[in-house]
Amino acid sequence: MKSNEDRVLRFADCDEAALSSLLTRFGLALKRSPDGDPIPGSFWGDEEAGLLGDSLVVRADTPVHSVLHEACHYICMDSDRRRGLHTDAGGNYDEENAVCYLQILLADELPGFGRERMMADMDAWGYSFRLGSACRWFREDAQDARDWLVREGLLAPGGRPTFRLRGRPGGKAGQNGSRP
Repeated sequence: MKSNEDRVLRFADCDEAALSSLLTRFGLALKRSPDGDPIPGSFWGDEEAGLLGDSLVVRADTPVHSVLHEACHYICMDSDRRRGLHTDAGGNYDEENAVCYLQILLADELPGFGRERMMADMDAWGYSFRLGSACRWFREDAQDARDWLVREGLLAPGGRPTFRLRGRPGGKAGQNGSRP
């Protein structure tokens, strides 16, 4: 019988082109680490995604929720932290909540993943929320995270991601942030 962690969507099983395209919209490059090797820049170790500057480092067994979580740390951090980024994304409680909220929204940008699967994978992995599940938190207790994202320009008032980086009005790497 598989454990809950074994059931999460892994990088090897996702649409790599769609994921890479999504990350590129934020100025992030996807880098592969050899299977079995430690992932450079991984704060949690094991198969968790790593952050090194504007690169997200993954292996085939990296969970997609981990890739999007680390990407959202990059998106939500201020430009000073982003400039010196190596492994530890840092941030405070409010920013962490915003990261979790945004990763759920961005899951809808990946064919075959989506927010429902993201929330199920977050629960299976052991993310901890006051109401007991990612889904209940997202639907019933995340207004503060949503408000933070709107205030920082990362979410439009209607609830759609703006595809911008915090502290950069134009979005990714100084470009205009418009959707392709």
